[in-house]
Parts: sequence; structure tokens; C-alpha cells
Amino acid sequence: MKKIVFYSALGMLIGGLAASCSNKLTTTTNTMTTGNVTGSAKGIEQADWGEADGKKVYLYTLTNANGVQVKISNYGGTITSWTTPDNKGNNSSIVLGFDQLQGYLDKPPYFGATIGRYGNRIANGKFSLEGNNYQLATNDGKNHLHGGSKGFDKVVWDANLLVKNYPSLTLNYLSKDGEEGYPGNLKVTVTFTLSDDNEVTIDYTAETDKATPVNLTNHSYFNLTGDISNTILNHSLMINASRYTPVDETLIPTGELKSVKGTPFDFTKATTVGARIDQVQGGYDHNWVLNRKGKSMDLVATLSDPMSGRTLQVYTAEPGLQFYSGNFLDGSITTGGKAINKHSAMCLETQHFPDSPNKTNFPTTTLRPGEKYGTTTKYKVMVNK
Repeated sequence: MKKIVFYSALGMLIGGLAASCSNKLTTTTNTMTTGNVTGSAKGIEQADWGEADGKKVYLYTLTNANGVQVKISNYGGTITSWTTPDNKGNNSSIVLGFDQLQGYLDKPPYFGATIGRYGNRIANGKFSLEGNNYQLATNDGKNHLHGGSKGFDKVVWDANLLVKNYPSLTLNYLSKDGEEGYPGNLKVTVTFTLSDDNEVTIDYTAETDKATPVNLTNHSYFNLTGDISNTILNHSLMINASRYTPVDETLIPTGELKSVKGTPFDFTKATTVGARIDQVQGGYDHNWVLNRKGKSMDLVATLSDPMSGRTLQVYTAEPGLQFYSGNFLDGSITTGGKAINKHSAMCLETQHFPDSPNKTNFPTTTLRPGEKYGTTTKYKVMVNK
């Protein structure tokens, strides 16, 4: 079954994509485009945050009616913090991030970033499409990971602020034909919205002028305690998936869709992350095959922390979810004066399956001219007092 969401792209001027390299946006009612002036709008603040690739970088702060704040940079489409209260009313960020741009320019492992063109791994950095063979960067051993050496997480996006029902930030990027080895000019839009229900909704759309694989996601690292001195091993996790995709020694799926029953991958009932992690070589870094059908948004995962009382719900229309338990964090990176150690945080990345371009039995990730890629992910935080 074709699980990726496509829509008709009537009126799309594909031929103009290559010429739209600057991808400039125009100001419309209730919007504010990025420029050289620091500004603000209701529920949104924009501040200068430095420069990368000769372009201005900004930090945007979205604030809802409850005082919950999410900060996002147009460098890498990165969520740098998400500050919420715990069960004692203390505010702290539940995602890993840095206060300064330099932390991201030093190329950490995708903290909070928008990932593309292809989230996760492609075996040997190779795939064939419509009779053509493509070689991508091999930036994860012999494999291609998260869009390559300079994926969407390392570029400066154009931004547009919108205040409608809730504060919203829209980022736009034109990935040129041949970028990181991918075919086609790909026009991408990512919109972040913070609601008064303490939900962060991420809407992704894309259009292309040549067939290409697309698999967009967000790579936020969560620690619901709000303090990375605590690991996530005591977090309780439920994933609505009765199968997962086993991997080889390089974390490429074998192609099998295997039952989680009787394995340490069974999170169909809430289980602490650390309960069986020692039974998984290297820790969790796998794709779960979600129990969902159709195009509707479904609750696919719930993460809870007994210490803070915080619960995170994940909703998506994607067929897969990558659970990564922070296995490669080794203390060499610090934030707020604290070392980010193994299992300091974890990721729940909504996605199509890894290596789908080379697995014909996996849901397709191919986007063709005239089609429109569209997917939405929602993260919701609640506090049990």
C-alpha cells in the first residue's frame, strides 16, 4: 500500500524551480519575512542569531497563551528549545539544543534539525530510479545518512512568520538538482505551529521537477526531565506497532517486517526504555512499522517521565517511527555546562522506512513531477500533577 501522502499539484510551474534559487518570499497580511531587521509579531519574536554561508541566521521564539515557548532557527530548520513546566511548575526545555549558533555550526548529531532530502539511511549511498543510477554521499560508514554531508540540517532556510489562530513559522528551501547527488530541483516548505494545547505541529510539503526520493522528518532529542544529568532510561514508552524492521550491522534494514512479540522491541504496552535495552546490541536505533492505515493523523507513540510528570504524545500519518535511544552520545558535546552523555536524550522520528529506495516491499518514497509531497507530525506535551 502506498502510504506516502501525495496531492495534485495543479498550476505548479516546475520549470521555474531551477531559476528560483533564492526562493524569496513576499510579505502578506499578518506575516513578516526575514530580513536584516530584528522584529516581532503577536506570539512570535525574531532575533539576529549570526551568519552562515554568507546568509543571515535568525532565532524565532513562538509563545502560546500558557507561556510555553518553542525556539526555532532558520539554520537547519532547527528546534533549539521547547520550554514547558513540570508537575511542580518549574520550566525547562525538554529537547537538546544550544543557546548560540556556533553549537550547531560545530555539527552536532542533528539536534532538533529538519532532516532531508532523505531522513535515515540509504545503503551504500546508492539507488536506481527510472533507469538511472545515483550515488549519494556516504557519510555514515559506507552508507548515506540524513541527506548527506550537507543535508537540510546544515543550510539556511528562508523564513516567513504567520500569526493566524496560533503563532507559526514557515521555512522554505530549494534543493537544486544534483545537490548531495539527488536528482531534481526540490522545493520544500516546513511549517511549525505552536498551539494553546501545547502542541507543536510540523507540516511538510515538497514539489519536484524530476523523480526523486523524499523522506522528511525532525530530529529532536527529548529528555522529559528537562535535565540532561538524568538519562531517559526511566522514561516509559509506548509505540503502536506490532512489527519493526530488523537491521544489519550497519543499521540498514534487512527488508523483513518482523513481529515485536517476545522481543525487546515490543512497546505495544508502556515499558521503560531501559528495561530491555541491554538485549539490543548498541541500543535502540530502529524503525517501527506503525499500526495505522489511510491518511489520517493517529497517535502512534506516548513517552512519559515519572520524575517531571510530563508526557509526550506523537501523532503522524507516516508509516514508520524511528526510535533512537541516544547510543552514540559520548559526553564530548556540552550544553549549558553539562555533558551530553549516552542516553541523555532520545529521538522519535516519524518517517518512511530506512533504505526504501532499495526495498521494493517498503512503502515508496518516490516523488514525481506533478505530485505534491505532504505529511504532518504533531508532538503534544501534557503534565500530570
